[in-house]
Amino acid sequence: MTSPKRLIVNLFEMNTPGHITHGLWRQEGNQREHYKSIGYWLELARVAEAAGFDSIFIADVIGAYDVYRDSLEPAVTEGLQIPNNDPLLVIPAMAAVTKHIGFGVTFSTSYEPPFAFARRMSTLDHLTEGRVGWNIVTSYLPNAARNFGLEDQIPHATRYEIADEYMDVVYKLWEGSWDDDAVVVDRERGVFSDATKVRPIDHVGTHFKVAGPHLSEPSPQRTPLLFQASASTSGIAFASKHAEVLFTADRPYGALARNMQVIQDAAVERGRSTDDLKFVVMATVIVGRTDEEVAEKLERYRSFISEEGKFIHQSVPFRPLDHPGDITVREALEREGRQDLIEAGGLPLAFTVAQYCQAVDEAWDQKQFFSAGTPEKVADDIERWLDEDGIDGINLRQYHSFETALDFGELVTPVLRARGRMRDAYVDGETLRERIFGHPRLPETHPAAQYRGGANL
Repeated sequence: MTSPKRLIVNLFEMNTPGHITHGLWRQEGNQREHYKSIGYWLELARVAEAAGFDSIFIADVIGAYDVYRDSLEPAVTEGLQIPNNDPLLVIPAMAAVTKHIGFGVTFSTSYEPPFAFARRMSTLDHLTEGRVGWNIVTSYLPNAARNFGLEDQIPHATRYEIADEYMDVVYKLWEGSWDDDAVVVDRERGVFSDATKVRPIDHVGTHFKVAGPHLSEPSPQRTPLLFQASASTSGIAFASKHAEVLFTADRPYGALARNMQVIQDAAVERGRSTDDLKFVVMATVIVGRTDEEVAEKLERYRSFISEEGKFIHQSVPFRPLDHPGDITVREALEREGRQDLIEAGGLPLAFTVAQYCQAVDEAWDQKQFFSAGTPEKVADDIERWLDEDGIDGINLRQYHSFETALDFGELVTPVLRARGRMRDAYVDGETLRERIFGHPRLPETHPAAQYRGGANL
């Protein structure tokens, strides 16, 4: 008898008061404003591990949202991903008070050099004993580019070209620069590392020139577990080559299976296996002991949702709320004198403003992966996502910190464990990659493996 597919559960986080449930930081008892306190992150880690989650997945941006209303003011006023602190720095603290839970952290390949980042990630992999993953992004905010001395965004295709070479550099450092047995700690001979087993990488490419060697000795995973979100043609090509855990979406609605298949097919063409990939989606779970309790939570959460938050976050370039809902987007743009946006063709001009507003309502109008109900009902939904939609896991959207995680751990986890969808316990000493894939290092089918033992440098 085949065992049921096990759910990957990541708690979706960000080092900021307002992540993706805009306005809900205002709720009584919500801890979001304490994001800057080490105590917030310690408690979060304990709660998530007690709930049996696989990892805490920390998003990040290195710019501010300033497209909506052509201003930073809306984002700053609402605390929407600004203020925003470094996500890497909270991981060692969380690791110190936990033994098992992993940490997926977002870092961009576009603006900071690979040599320094490779050392930071190796350090985190050492300090967490192999519990860290990297969410690879190329950064999409115009403000981010200006923060690093550029006039505008690096063109999309160029960002992925840079990212591909960036990966080549860090693979050489992580996989090829040191042999596994290079560190000998021979006190009698006074030899800490065997210099014949440590080598420079001497990378010379289009965007980077890195001599090496890597400054860190091999960490438990060497290369951290690799996360990536992908939708564009360039992103899919990149993901099929590099990613292990894909953060994907059902966009447009009904296209999820096709989106996953395209990436799997591309990976197989590169010599990888479909078993090398897992797919996770953003999911909402609002659970209560009774239907009445669920209804109360839904009403409470909805009462705090920001009207403008979704437009700020999606960088909507006009002001939908300033217009009647029954006129078209084209008419709204004409009223604002935005002929440039009409000619650019990136907006659904035939939609009514009301239809457009609903289409970008990311927090509530999910057609899939939204479950509100009692534990059994939620577990039924999650099993359907796994078995019928074909996903492997979820990034759990938080509507209240720490209520969302506490509710899941107390009410949903026991039901999923009883059904074989979550493990009863963690495995001591397991790395994050082992938890997800069953092996601690990248497989031989991954392009990073070509540099092992110093080959192909």
